[in-house]
Amino acid sequence: MSHVLAAVAWPYANGPRHIGHVSGFGVPSDVFSRYMRMAGHDVLMISGTDEHGTPILVQAEKEGVPPRELADRYNRLIVEDLAALGLSYDLFTRTTTRNHYAVAQELFRTVHDNGYLIEQTTRGAVSPSTGRTLPDRYIEGECPICHYPSARGDQCDNCGNQLDPEELINPRSRINGETPVFVETEHFFLDLPALADALREWLATRTDWRPNVLKFSLNLLEDIKPRAMTRDIDWGIPVPLPGWVDNPNKRLYVWFDAVIGYLSAAIEWARRSDDPSAWKRWWSADSADARQYYFMGKDNITFHSQIWPAELLAYNGEGSRGGQPGGYGTLALPTEVVSSEFLTMEGRKFSSSRSVVIYVRDFLSRYDADALRYFVAVAGPETTDTDFTWAEFLRRNNDELVAGWGNLVNRSISMAAKNFGAIPPLGDLTEADETLLRNAREAFGTVGRLIERHRQKQAITEAMRVVGEANKYLSDQAPWKIKDDPKRLGTILHVALQVVSDANTLLTPFLPHSAQKIHELLGGTGVHAPLPSIVEVEDLDGGPGYPVLTGDYTVGARWESVPLEVGRALAPPKPVFKKLDPSIVDEELAREAG
Repeated sequence: MSHVLAAVAWPYANGPRHIGHVSGFGVPSDVFSRYMRMAGHDVLMISGTDEHGTPILVQAEKEGVPPRELADRYNRLIVEDLAALGLSYDLFTRTTTRNHYAVAQELFRTVHDNGYLIEQTTRGAVSPSTGRTLPDRYIEGECPICHYPSARGDQCDNCGNQLDPEELINPRSRINGETPVFVETEHFFLDLPALADALREWLATRTDWRPNVLKFSLNLLEDIKPRAMTRDIDWGIPVPLPGWVDNPNKRLYVWFDAVIGYLSAAIEWARRSDDPSAWKRWWSADSADARQYYFMGKDNITFHSQIWPAELLAYNGEGSRGGQPGGYGTLALPTEVVSSEFLTMEGRKFSSSRSVVIYVRDFLSRYDADALRYFVAVAGPETTDTDFTWAEFLRRNNDELVAGWGNLVNRSISMAAKNFGAIPPLGDLTEADETLLRNAREAFGTVGRLIERHRQKQAITEAMRVVGEANKYLSDQAPWKIKDDPKRLGTILHVALQVVSDANTLLTPFLPHSAQKIHELLGGTGVHAPLPSIVEVEDLDGGPGYPVLTGDYTVGARWESVPLEVGRALAPPKPVFKKLDPSIVDEELAREAG
């Protein structure tokens, strides 16, 4: 057994999340966490809403509400959406808790004490019409390196290079289109060059990462330079140093504090348990059996393979300046950064601002969560950008979920219920019987290894291959034609039901809602696939209360074939999946256009 940390990207709380977001961080992390729990590992899946930074201020001003009120509203909406998707967080919290403030400030102080935060005068972008500082991400212009016309002030999404806003050709504000003014300001910079050798040595050991992620991460080291970790803004975590902490216009950079959320969420989870030090089992560098996996979209690789590891190395005192670990001890660096590519929509990049979007809540108001989870798993942007189209969603749902998996479940249980009213006994096995049963059992090793290596497309394809073999087996054996050999009829149906049970377990990490239903259709009782709960909690240190996602995931199915209990009562089943009418394609395209 290992201690497995599933550190899931923090959705930003300035609006509802769309299906492109959850295809990158949500579904892959949940599939992985569910499998690892079923395989006997001690999993801690944590995240929360990211609630600091200028985008919150901009959206709050637009809506005429205080930043905290906006963050409260979208935090709750996001929590409800992720719960509806069945994402099994041990704790989904937020960055506006007093616990998070304390953890972020502890890391900043120690990194500063170790000499890796250096004070520099820099030039910051200011809006000439409002006087407000413009964050790098809110400045757009032509990339000076590849000449992409819509590069951001911190990074070009086209060539991946890190940038400074002043480097952009013809910079403009994404808020109102005006040309920013650059003025001198004091900030603390993370001394990445002093951490470059340690980063390079660490990355050299990461040989089993997805090639695109590792190559991108190594390329970042070629032109490494200090990066500002404070901002001129009044919404965020105060800078915990004398002369700075009381300055109302200086705050920690949102990306400095957001990645620290992985640690602060684990600490909060432990504080809410009966062992406040339990977080160390996943975070201490001395925990030999601990592994840490970070899940996100490719636009966040920089922060997880360079900035966050650099913060950890600096906190541990492991850069060229040396130093001592802070009060949390020596912290573990990521085992793997699991980055997905982008999900596009009908050939266009998802963009809430441009109304190219399918919000999670809207989607789930019309379609089942498992239908979306299935599409993301089997056709999502695992290693290449993938296009979501309503026609393909319809095809996958109707041809694969309904006609493939749903049909196998329905006809196997229907025939057994009609002919026996229960799971029939197993008679003598033919070669066809034994082959199907063996293939289903062996799939546990194949599918499990693929999920563990973050090859979820291949994994669910292998699970569905078992479904296809079982459907072919039933067609070949034609039990509906057997009239005078109840023993053989019972054996065929028992074999089919056993493979339905095995395939259901194989698909449980991907399709938890339907897995629970199928478990019950097979006469099973209790929890097969645990789901998260929304719990209202008080801030541990006296701040306002808030909702969290959490759950008891110690219950549920194990990753193994479990022999069916002969004689367990069966009733005629109801369809598990909904067949969709082809008209939804035109309806959804019209909805988007309108």
